[in-house]
Amino acid sequence: MEQQQTPLPVSMNEERFISLLTKLIGEAQHLQNNPPQGLHPEEDRVGDHVLALLEPYTEAKGGPLRVQRINYKPKRNNLIIEYPGTTDRVVSFVGSHMDVVPANPGEWKHDPFKLTIEGDYLYGRGTTDCLGHVALITDLLITLAEQKPALAVGVVAVFIANEENSEIPGIGVDELVKQGLLAKLKNGPLYWVDSADKQPCIGTGAAIGWELTASGKNGHSGLPQNAINSMILAYEATVEVMRRFHEEFPAHPLEKKYNYNCHSTMKPTQWSHPPGAGNIIPGKASISGDIRLTPFYKVTDVQAAIQRYVADINANITSLPTRGSVYKNELADGSRGRVELNWVDEIYLGIACDLESPGYKAIFDATSEVLGACKPESLTGSLPCVAELQEAGFDVQIVGYGVEEVYHGLNEYCKLSDMKQGTQILSKIIVALDRLARHTTTPSHH
Repeated sequence: MEQQQTPLPVSMNEERFISLLTKLIGEAQHLQNNPPQGLHPEEDRVGDHVLALLEPYTEAKGGPLRVQRINYKPKRNNLIIEYPGTTDRVVSFVGSHMDVVPANPGEWKHDPFKLTIEGDYLYGRGTTDCLGHVALITDLLITLAEQKPALAVGVVAVFIANEENSEIPGIGVDELVKQGLLAKLKNGPLYWVDSADKQPCIGTGAAIGWELTASGKNGHSGLPQNAINSMILAYEATVEVMRRFHEEFPAHPLEKKYNYNCHSTMKPTQWSHPPGAGNIIPGKASISGDIRLTPFYKVTDVQAAIQRYVADINANITSLPTRGSVYKNELADGSRGRVELNWVDEIYLGIACDLESPGYKAIFDATSEVLGACKPESLTGSLPCVAELQEAGFDVQIVGYGVEEVYHGLNEYCKLSDMKQGTQILSKIIVALDRLARHTTTPSHH
């Protein structure tokens, strides 16, 4: 393969990016991922467009790119694309996914399944999350393949299936890791490109779903002294558990270093009780919600603490406030209120990125050069996969060039100018890590 020492960073081929993104958004109706709604994505549709564009630059056609298409389920591909380097060091861009969340065209001002361009604004489902990043990174790899710079560091992109709903495992990045296909990516930083607003995201939160179900005794609202009101019991128990949680897991000192916009929180989000007439005091009621936990606390410690609070409430049920002297949690007939805790939904783990790694230095410097300043931030929102990758030994850094406020929202868009800056930043990262790789003498084993 003839290689030239071509000056990087590179710029986006705007026409190629828009052309590919138009095709990808045009498939978005078939990429919606929500199995309970009967929506099963066909990520092969994205793979077909990407591979067609890459084909002239593949090794099979005399080009430099090595391409793997991996399906663990029919029509649901993952793509691994590599521009080889001369050492075993790599920089990888992972996490840009080929499925999208559902969109209802009737609620949008534009057709969500067709790219609409209004000046700098590119509208359509997946523009920000995450087909825009698939198009950006594909264009960047093709530019490398065209210019053929002699890089010491290999550049690898991994486009994944099944990110938006993991009810059905073994389809996407989890299976790629399990099968060892990403092991070589430990030889350098792994950038998870599925975030927004151009600044590095250096921390996320764990998401832990919970449900508190109160069992009382139903009765007539005109005879409240003969009932145990499960709605009051559920409410008061939730308030007490939240109070204790926030006392035991307050703002952590490291949250300031990571610029978290919020400390750990526990809150209710849903309320349910059996159907009944308005004059019936219900005997059962549930409150559910979530805990968002910064990564400086352990999920298992929090779960043990919540279980301890609930056990204590049950042991001292008559000490819980009842909002009025008539209401009781224990009756003369022996009836006694009780609350039960259940953990619901899959737990997402939080992550604190390594701020001392070469990967972080590279993205900090590149972002500063392109945007004028680097202002990394953290949030208690959750990302799938990243904490597990970090635990498996990958140097995970997180970034993205879409728009945070339209993630999973109506009238989703990205800005062309942001994506172009994304190309500049990612290519500057390659330059910095290539410079670093030149200090290594380990030959490539491709």
